[in-house]
Amino acid sequence: MKHLSVLGAGAMGNGIAHVFATSGWNVSLFDISSDALERAKLTIAKNLERQVAKSLLSAEDAKAAIERISLTDNLALAVQNASLVIEAATENIDIKLKLFAQLDELCDPSTILASNTSSIAIGRIAAATKRPDRVIGMHFMNPVPVMKLVEVIRGYKTSDATAAAVVAISKELGKTPVECQDFPGFVANRILIPMINEAIEALQTGVGSVEAIDSIMKLGMAHPMGPLQLADFIGLDVCLSILKVLQEGLGQPKYAPNPLLVAMVTAGDLGVKSGRGFYDYANGTKDAPVAPNFQ
Repeated sequence: MKHLSVLGAGAMGNGIAHVFATSGWNVSLFDISSDALERAKLTIAKNLERQVAKSLLSAEDAKAAIERISLTDNLALAVQNASLVIEAATENIDIKLKLFAQLDELCDPSTILASNTSSIAIGRIAAATKRPDRVIGMHFMNPVPVMKLVEVIRGYKTSDATAAAVVAISKELGKTPVECQDFPGFVANRILIPMINEAIEALQTGVGSVEAIDSIMKLGMAHPMGPLQLADFIGLDVCLSILKVLQEGLGQPKYAPNPLLVAMVTAGDLGVKSGRGFYDYANGTKDAPVAPNFQ
């Protein structure tokens, strides 16, 4: 029986649980917050209904998928009998190191421990365990049920067998796995987040308005979403965390977070999740751009 444990019931965690459940895996979804677990279950159900409405999934398959997902706030119970554990906790190195040390004690020696981290070195995470050969990065893109890419990151001691297993599982999910090296930010965020930071720099220095910057990148560069709207979607706090990892890990001033980004995160304007970022989301949809309070 294929059994996955997902640690963290936020947007990434519930999306990962969703795609595994629709691919026939039994999924234990863990979070320390019972409210987060309930929200995740509702989100998964809603997204499954959307797939049924678009004829991407039958009603029977959607019902079977939701029944394969169990919720728990007990970590030991969540990872029991799991052949694969995917950590999707907040992008905080201390939290991840503590969690992987616990997983090393709780999980069967054969269990693969994967992190959905978007920037933190896999080798550093693996060092918290006694099984670095079975630790790997499995970075899904948001929204997970829609986006095809899985960035597969091998740590310094990740074995060929572990990498091959994760590549095979990704393909089984209908995803396209692409392997890259274990450097801060990997490939996706090594390129994407500095671009977002530069867009914020252009806004903060008055080069263009929120709407102008996003429109130019959409219409001129064929991006489906402008960098400032994308930052709101990712979460400005997440963008800031990734920039700090890049700055610390690569030691170059070009990765320093823009002061406007720091000011917005400090003020609690985190994007979609807080209802306000570079755009206003108070009504649940993207409304007018918000004029920045810091120039």
